[in-house]
Parts: sequence; C-alpha cells; structure tokens
Amino acid sequence: MNMGISASDSRANFGSTGDRRETNRFPVREQVRYRVLHAKGLPARGVGKTLDIGSGGILFTTEEKLPMGRLVEVAVNWPVRLDGACPLQFVAVGKVVRSEATKAAVQIARYEFKTRASNGVTTAVAPVAVASAAAAS
Repeated sequence: MNMGISASDSRANFGSTGDRRETNRFPVREQVRYRVLHAKGLPARGVGKTLDIGSGGILFTTEEKLPMGRLVEVAVNWPVRLDGACPLQFVAVGKVVRSEATKAAVQIARYEFKTRASNGVTTAVAPVAVASAAAAS
C-alpha cells in the first residue's frame, strides 16, 4: 500500500525487545476516530492520534484499553488531498494485536480511501481506492 509518504522509518518498540514488523511504518500524526465492532457492553468509540502507520497496521492513542483480538474500524483524516484539492479519509478495519491503557496497534485486514468535506466529515460513501491488506503484500 503506497500512501504517498516519503520513507522515514519509525521503529518505536511497543513493549518488546525487537521489531517484528515486516513492513515499514511512517510517523503520520493525525486525528483518528475508532470504534470497536460488535461491542456488546464495551466502550465502543473513541478518538486519538495516530503514532505511525504502514501497509500492515496502525498504532494510535486511545481513550481506554481496547480488547485484544477484537475488530476495530479506524478513520484517519488523511494529510494528502486527492488532486491537491479534495480532502480524503483513510478508513481501515483490523484486529487489535497489541493494547495498552492509552494506545493500541491494529493489524489492517482491509482499507479504503473516502472523500470527505473540508470540515472533516465524511461525505457520501465514494471510495477513491479499495484494497485488501493481503493483496497489498
């Protein structure tokens, strides 16, 4: 998945002695909105900031510890505009693979880019690009 960001390797360890990722991560710092899918009785929504993002996953701050193994949808206001004018939103669904009180890592299963209004609200569901993380590997 090429997200139009220059290669700058962000290798922040997340409570481990080595980096086991097979893909590079990029230090994208943008607002993220997340929601736990099929969350019965759990805190289901929150906001945070992305810490880094890559083709295989996303690390972001959370308002509470997210449940391990659960599917989460994350929406990030993308820092690059389509054709220099149209704001985009990166929307991904994936599984929580690491979780702490104030941050979580999600392994991306699928993602898409959507257009959004300049005020940050997603407009009509008009995907710009749709891909599966498996196909991007």
